[in-house]
Amino acid sequence: MSLDTITTSVDEAVSGFFEPIAKWLGDIVFYSVPVNGTQIPLIVAWLVVAGLVFSGWFGLVQIRKFRLAVNVVRGKYDEDGSAGEVNHFQALTAAVSGTVGLGNIAGVAVAVSIGGPGATFWMILCGLLGMATKFVEVTLGVKYREVHADGTVSGGPMHYLPKGLADRFGAKGLKLGKVLGVLASVMILFFGLFGGNLFQVNQSYAQLVSVTGGDSGLMGSSAGALFFGILIAALVGVVLLGGIRSIASVTSKLVPAMAGIYIVACLVVILVNVSAVPSALSSIIEGAFNPQGVAGGVLGALIVGFKRAAFSNEAGLGSAPIAHSAVKTKHPASEGLVALLEPFIDTVVICTMTALTIVIANPASWGEARKGEGPGGVTITSDAFATVLPWFPYILTIAVMLFAISTVLTWGYYCMKAWTHLFGRSKTSELTFKVFYTLFAVAGSLLTLQTLIDMADAVLFMLAVINIIGLYLLAPVVKRELNNFLEFVRRRDAGLDTDTEADEDDDQELVKTTV
Repeated sequence: MSLDTITTSVDEAVSGFFEPIAKWLGDIVFYSVPVNGTQIPLIVAWLVVAGLVFSGWFGLVQIRKFRLAVNVVRGKYDEDGSAGEVNHFQALTAAVSGTVGLGNIAGVAVAVSIGGPGATFWMILCGLLGMATKFVEVTLGVKYREVHADGTVSGGPMHYLPKGLADRFGAKGLKLGKVLGVLASVMILFFGLFGGNLFQVNQSYAQLVSVTGGDSGLMGSSAGALFFGILIAALVGVVLLGGIRSIASVTSKLVPAMAGIYIVACLVVILVNVSAVPSALSSIIEGAFNPQGVAGGVLGALIVGFKRAAFSNEAGLGSAPIAHSAVKTKHPASEGLVALLEPFIDTVVICTMTALTIVIANPASWGEARKGEGPGGVTITSDAFATVLPWFPYILTIAVMLFAISTVLTWGYYCMKAWTHLFGRSKTSELTFKVFYTLFAVAGSLLTLQTLIDMADAVLFMLAVINIIGLYLLAPVVKRELNNFLEFVRRRDAGLDTDTEADEDDDQELVKTTV
């Protein structure tokens, strides 16, 4: 029996068993209500409303404190002796590597095909709102992280939900938090294995096959698939064994590299077509408020844009706080501010660059997709670049590979923290997980398991419901932490002692910083 026959049989068996479960779960999590001719997924509304609430609660912190966030990343407010494993920049790139992925390339193309150019405007707005949600959850992640005896750190919703709820509501809050923490761990682990690992490897392999002669080419055989899977697994395994320090060391170089390659390619297309930029911007603004040929009109374009942004930057899902919790800092809100840059990079910059490139280049495949014809997704993005860079599919392949590897690495770290929360933090437990996760990377090039990937998406967004309820309940904690950090910044900028309490004269001379 050939390898192709075996993998096909496994795919069919898994799909046949899990398909009814995946459909039932997806119908619940992504339940939509019809409004003015379009369908609004309630989970997207849940994420967007959270962004609105936290933007108001913290006085548009994502705008007012944007410059401060950049300064924190630069290390301006670092303190010696802070607990943690990585610096602010490394924590940011590790978390960004988990969100910047194939969705930024293919998902955006789908958005502007279904929702028209106007979807770009709403995508940017949703990304800006998500910055506030990300600030809240990451501040809590650092506040309630667990620093182990060996200096390593564990954080995320499985830690801040039980500890935070216990702080605010006592024993009853602790009981509820423990249940929510276990559920959060299970959901993160399930998504990481199938969405953060298997799917990424599978799609990067598919792109590699497409530029090496297709199914009859060099990598199109089952042997090529197995070789690719083993190669990726080896890379992932080596880095994963080194923990977050090793992952951060790789992603701090990989993320800027992959983002740089992609953004430069976008700029080349935009500059070559610079005369079309005003028209493209006009079509984006006009399409946001007066879209043509979009089901549901303005609301249809809005929902598509919001959906793409919400699914892209993971704000509110509880995943990013796991990576950010490892940062070296004494002030949780400092990393919360750093984290708000994440949706800006992922959605406002990279997703918008993709959308603008497609709108400006206006490839034939985009027009066909808007009519419901021809291929969509990554093909549209690739065709847009090919209008100026005929060899771009090869560059796109490199970008996809970098996106996929960095995503697999980061989700490996997320999954390991979920695994150890469930099964303990012993060396045997951690090694078992790392071997298990690495083998999944091999399977990614051989199997699709699309049904399980669909289930994983549903499970991850179930986590958003649990996580955001916790964020609402713990928002007062975040406000106190932000005020504490702003006071620290004020004293540091004034050249005052930041290690001891200010004396009464200093307090009278300087006005206390508040949110």
